[in-house]
Amino acid sequence: MAKPNKKGPTRTVDISCSKCRAPLYKYRKGGKGALVKCFIERIVDDHTHSVGQCPGCGQVFARQTLIRGTPAYKIIGGKVQMK
Repeated sequence: MAKPNKKGPTRTVDISCSKCRAPLYKYRKGGKGALVKCFIERIVDDHTHSVGQCPGCGQVFARQTLIRGTPAYKIIGGKVQMK
């Protein structure tokens, strides 16, 4: 399998918690589909204190994994909003 593009997309999206609306990440996302995974190298601003846990309400929204040999966060469905 091919690795994700190193340069990455230029469009950034704001990712926030769907429960308490706390900001989580500013992320360079490619494509127009739903947010399923976040490659760690594409995260511009990280507002979380621990991996995959909301700083506001403590809800777990992601799991750390390897996707195509690259470290990423696998997003749990319905736990985050993208703007």
